[in-house]
Amino acid sequence: MIHSTAEVDPRAQVGTGTKIWRNTHIREGAVVGENCIIGEHVYIDVDVRIGSRVKIQNAALVYTGATLEDAVFIGPRACLANDRLPRAINLDGSLKGRSDWTVGKTLLRFGASVGAGAIILPDVVIGRYALVAAGAVVTEDVPDHGLAVGIPARLVGWVCKCGARLVPKPAEAGGPSQWVCPRDGWSWKPDR
Repeated sequence: MIHSTAEVDPRAQVGTGTKIWRNTHIREGAVVGENCIIGEHVYIDVDVRIGSRVKIQNAALVYTGATLEDAVFIGPRACLANDRLPRAINLDGSLKGRSDWTVGKTLLRFGASVGAGAIILPDVVIGRYALVAAGAVVTEDVPDHGLAVGIPARLVGWVCKCGARLVPKPAEAGGPSQWVCPRDGWSWKPDR
């Protein structure tokens, strides 16, 4: 289903079962997988790659250089940026064009979630099932199951596949630290 007010470039690919709501713009070369929900007023830039079963909430901005694996969630008004050195003009004063800057890459791994109004700077990887809090500004990678909050975002804990914050479980003698989900009992041993 593509709403009549949405603008989907004919050179974009949209998978079966995907719903695209009002006033959304999907640019040329973008690929959106199957069974996604793309909310109102979303902008998906040139050549963006979006997996299947992804949900992008209203007014989110996903710029060139972004790749979203399957099952990713992007909250309302979140922004995935692509330029760490933004300038309107070149050193000679001429207006910058596409060939005058290097596109930064952003990767959101399977099941990652980005909260409302968060900003993800380029050249960052958000790990599997990681959670970026609402309003955070992510400048560095977030590990699998990591919980990142603040400006700049910092790792403050771990989250379950269900999204609940994990709580520490006492380590066994000489064993690594473990974290457990208070909702479903799932446990996690971070690499760090």
